[in-house]
Amino acid sequence: MAKPSAIRHFLDLDEIDARTLRRIINAAHTMKAAGKRVPAKLRPKGIADDVLVLIFEKPSTRTRVSFDIAMRQLGGQTIMLNQNDLQLGRGESISDTARVLSRYADAVMLRANSHDTLLELAKNSTVPVINGLTDKSHPCQIMADILTFEENIGPIKGRKVAWVGDGNNVAASWMHAAAKFGFELRVACPEELQPKEDVVDWVRREKANVTIMTDAAKAVSGVDCIVTDTWVSMG
Repeated sequence: MAKPSAIRHFLDLDEIDARTLRRIINAAHTMKAAGKRVPAKLRPKGIADDVLVLIFEKPSTRTRVSFDIAMRQLGGQTIMLNQNDLQLGRGESISDTARVLSRYADAVMLRANSHDTLLELAKNSTVPVINGLTDKSHPCQIMADILTFEENIGPIKGRKVAWVGDGNNVAASWMHAAAKFGFELRVACPEELQPKEDVVDWVRREKANVTIMTDAAKAVSGVDCIVTDTWVSMG
């Protein structure tokens, strides 16, 4: 059994080096271009017949379907679990759940209410853990967004992106991505909904090209892409 320290989790973009993140995006471009059935030569080594456990503390449509279909296209299998399927609400600890799942599964994806739950699961897991969303961040969503950007516009490095909305978990991952992928990010949030200070501090330390403001019109002026949480139709 692998030692926990040797496990490569996917918990947050700020914890993964830029070269690895770029390799993931490049591999995704290649796999998607190959069609819905990813050829064996493009699949990660050893993934055939692996089992990915998908845990959802929060409801999901796109995250659930995308992870399930992706694992099948890569030749693996999935098991879906929600809060009613687990013993967490009846006295079983997160650490115990991590150890049990590690004996059966090859990887675990968690969509959690609390980021602390994700960290506790990863700390006690001997298989990779993937962040499918927490209250702190949403790294897989931003990786998918960057893939879509590059499919339609080209390499994101050096481009300008605007985030308009709350300084929430998705905004935090966009801020991480700006540093890792080398693009300019303008974050426009109401004064009372600014990004969390720890994320802002990290951006400063990394000297990322991120500007935080309250003026949405200024933020979106001249950018290549505008991102927000929810689009509202006024028609």
